[in-house]
Amino acid sequence: MRTPEAARTRTPQAARTPLGRRLLGPENRYLWFWVFVGPFAAGLALFTYVPLVWSVWLSFFDAHNTVTPTDFVGLDNYAEILGDPSFTAGLTTFAGFSLLIVPATYALSLALALMVSRLRFAQAFFRSVFFLPTACSYVVAAMIWKLSIFNGVRYGLANTVLGWFGGSDVAWLSTTSPPWYWLVIVTVRLWLQAGFYMVILLAGLQRIPATLYEAAAVDGARPGWQVFRHITFPQLRATSVAVVLLLVINAFQAFDEFYNLLSTARGYPPYARPPLVYLYYVALGQGQNLGVGSAGAVILALIIAVVTVVQARWFGLGRQED
Repeated sequence: MRTPEAARTRTPQAARTPLGRRLLGPENRYLWFWVFVGPFAAGLALFTYVPLVWSVWLSFFDAHNTVTPTDFVGLDNYAEILGDPSFTAGLTTFAGFSLLIVPATYALSLALALMVSRLRFAQAFFRSVFFLPTACSYVVAAMIWKLSIFNGVRYGLANTVLGWFGGSDVAWLSTTSPPWYWLVIVTVRLWLQAGFYMVILLAGLQRIPATLYEAAAVDGARPGWQVFRHITFPQLRATSVAVVLLLVINAFQAFDEFYNLLSTARGYPPYARPPLVYLYYVALGQGQNLGVGSAGAVILALIIAVVTVVQARWFGLGRQED
């Protein structure tokens, strides 16, 4: 047994061990860990955490056309952005977009996962086919939707289909009554992300023990809706909570599809302008008010964090199952 005196005599020696030696471990045991993780950690710190801290710092300064301001203004930037009707209207736009895209994506992803899980052949093929759009760039997908499918002219795909049924051409992205642009935005986001969440839900389905379905069959449960309602869906609770949280976070971070679908040579229209698009024009537009733009970004990040925590608490994420 090591005596307290021996421990005290070893402590100064351990304290004198160089930091590099402690990071590499005995006999360079951790060398390959840092070889593989080090570049990623350095990139994450340089391109993510440093800009985040810098943005918070800029939000307390008058930062017009500069990222190294000296005029401290305190909370004035926050008061200005919260008093701007365009920013608050953008938050309302985001809330409406979330109410549309979150349940629609979850329902479509769950339906695809259920369909793929029941396939007896070529399951890997269809899983890959539905997941493939995830690899597509949001910018490229938005331009395809804008220029080929919902371009608003006679020979666009959507208007061509309408013409087959005797319908007239629709200017999808410029019609505000009814707001057809929501159909374009929601469908492109559905196509891009449904496959990703399908894979997550499919993994959750594969974790459900087959004995539960066998016991339900013995008890006389009818296949289909009854089994889904009382066995499949409850067993997917933890996976569903995680999917919904990710969907809400991604909805509040939407930018590419809005900007590339609705912006024109004349600028961005006054409708369907989410906060990130508005902050883009504030920080990088003619005024280049980086202080106010950073304050808006901090507020948006806090909103996302609060909504995520409230959702997690409401759904009981991490709570021990009974």
